[in-house]
Amino acid sequence: MQHFCFFPINGSGMGHLSRCLAYARRLKSHAQCSFFTLASAIEYVERMGFAAEYFVSPFWSCNSTYHWNTELAVRLGMFLEHMRPDVIVFDGTWPFQGFLSTVKAYRKMGLPLKMVWSKRGFLKKSAKVCPVDERLFDLILEPGELDGTPGTTVLDNGKTRKVTVPPVTLLRDEEILDRDTACQALNLDPHERHVLFSLGSGNLKDVNSLGQRLVRAFQERGCTPVWACPPISVHDIELPPDVRALSVYPLVQYLRAFDILVGAAGYNTCHEIVQTGIPSLLIPNTLLADDQTRRARLVAQYAPAVVSSCETEEEMTSALDEVAALARSPKRCPRARMNGAELAAEALLALATDSASAGGAAGTRS
Repeated sequence: MQHFCFFPINGSGMGHLSRCLAYARRLKSHAQCSFFTLASAIEYVERMGFAAEYFVSPFWSCNSTYHWNTELAVRLGMFLEHMRPDVIVFDGTWPFQGFLSTVKAYRKMGLPLKMVWSKRGFLKKSAKVCPVDERLFDLILEPGELDGTPGTTVLDNGKTRKVTVPPVTLLRDEEILDRDTACQALNLDPHERHVLFSLGSGNLKDVNSLGQRLVRAFQERGCTPVWACPPISVHDIELPPDVRALSVYPLVQYLRAFDILVGAAGYNTCHEIVQTGIPSLLIPNTLLADDQTRRARLVAQYAPAVVSSCETEEEMTSALDEVAALARSPKRCPRARMNGAELAAEALLALATDSASAGGAAGTRS
């Protein structure tokens, strides 16, 4: 059985970890999977049945960049030596030097290891371009957006394949609970109108002020607000005493308990809105490298969603009116391809199988 090691970085949210878990869950019946992760929510990896090891993110480390990468190389090297994976999948915007040097050293020992970069695109034009050469990798996996074109290309080195897949979602459709079951699981009254706030971890953007304004506005409209607290949040959100805090993962499993979702326009949230069809108010986070405003507008073509910054009282009132109308009578939307995790798993299995076949052939020739 092939062994895949996943290395998700720790971003501002749970996107990198969730994406790797999506891949691993589709591979689970065909291969062994383990995690070496910078995301602190390691217990959720283990709850899903995968071995995992945590290494502190450079954002929370007191070490210099050089010393952090040096320590990463040692720890990752020990992990690879113990696990002996066939493929390692890095999910992040910028592969670390400690990661690249470890794989290089591992290969020099004569141990076969394919290297994959799960590389989400959709960046702003102003975003920094990563100088790491894609040709260092055996496979580039590109988790796509709603307007993307799935397909496969080969880079100019004649070796590295780039596979673009449709949007990647953690859960399959049949794993998402219906309204009554989700309300029962969360102990919510199904006869009340519930609004779920999922504005992010607050690690990069203060969501307190905006969140408090929106909570009050929805309460004035007779809705019951519930605030989702991400597992990796390092800032406590100051919630009014009558607002319930909710910390569950994966949150998408329970989305249909809510009449409206108020969220940022991150990769996972947006595609889970399309997957579940929940009426939503999307407030893009403009501080991130990915173009959340453009993604939110795409979502509005495939799901009952309103896009607004809600910076002024007028904008907020208009947005709440629109999303309330959608909640009463959701619009019909075209279906979108959402099988990115399945296609990514197929590409990973093909890479590992090709590697094993090549290794076997090489052994026969010798």
